[in-house]
Amino acid sequence: MKKSLVSWAALFACNLMWSLQFTCIKLVQDQIGAFSTVFIPMLLATLFMFPFVYKTVKANKKRKLGDLKIFAVLALLGQFPAQVLVTIGTQQSTASNAAIINLSLPVVSALLAVVFLREKMSRLRWISFAIAVAGVILCSLKDLNSTDFSMQYLIGNLLIFSGVLGSGFYNTICKRIAENYTEMEMLFYTYIFMLVLLAPFVWYYEGNVLRHISAFTGNTWTGLILLTIFHNFLSMILFFMALKNLEAIQVALSNFLVTFFGLPIAALWLHEKLSLVSIFGGILVLVSTIFITIWEYKRSAQGKIIGSPNI
Repeated sequence: MKKSLVSWAALFACNLMWSLQFTCIKLVQDQIGAFSTVFIPMLLATLFMFPFVYKTVKANKKRKLGDLKIFAVLALLGQFPAQVLVTIGTQQSTASNAAIINLSLPVVSALLAVVFLREKMSRLRWISFAIAVAGVILCSLKDLNSTDFSMQYLIGNLLIFSGVLGSGFYNTICKRIAENYTEMEMLFYTYIFMLVLLAPFVWYYEGNVLRHISAFTGNTWTGLILLTIFHNFLSMILFFMALKNLEAIQVALSNFLVTFFGLPIAALWLHEKLSLVSIFGGILVLVSTIFITIWEYKRSAQGKIIGSPNI
């Protein structure tokens, strides 16, 4: 039970940190373009991780360069759309559209887990999923009413959804290889390939950004620091820790918490008002996560005692 609770606590924490992403993008967008918004925090996080990963690699001499090709695939098909295309898409679309489209991530991740990992959607998970969806809809009623999916925003919306697909792919494949790498290794190797992919774009389109780093405002530095520490480093480490102990579908269901945490962050940081309906929706999302945590633990414990199959 303790191991399960620690894993779910890690998921709570990383979803809280992920919910900061769009606020941070808004803080830096006046001075930094989309590519640099991803590149700079990722570079700083990679430099920070290097001493720790080097120590691990040195201790594990069996690791070969060819073993890392999977991370090139994860960077290209997973992290690049999840970070770069979502950032560009959000700038070309609206915040409401981005919020609605990102709600499809748990569904996409769960379906990919069924396809790639042969996991099953049990009755319990469907119930928890339904409760979470209801909560998210209540949280998003205001956004749903103002959502614009017209041709004007079509390209942006498609880019955002491609990012959702990338996130689901990345989460699923990382679960598949999690036993072979440490949390720090998976993150570090992915970022190395991401930096290689991003460097030409940063140099060609936003080469002047680094030359004006001394002119960055307090908001820009705040956004970059938050993206570096929380979004690109700590949240991902906690995510990989949880991913090793939970099934990918369970992790996917936790992504609804981004909406739950996004509401109070918007209220505190952007001074937006919370309606009673939104608060109730957030509570439903939280209840669904707690429900599946406790119930799955009891089911697992019962299965070990009497040898019964999963529901």
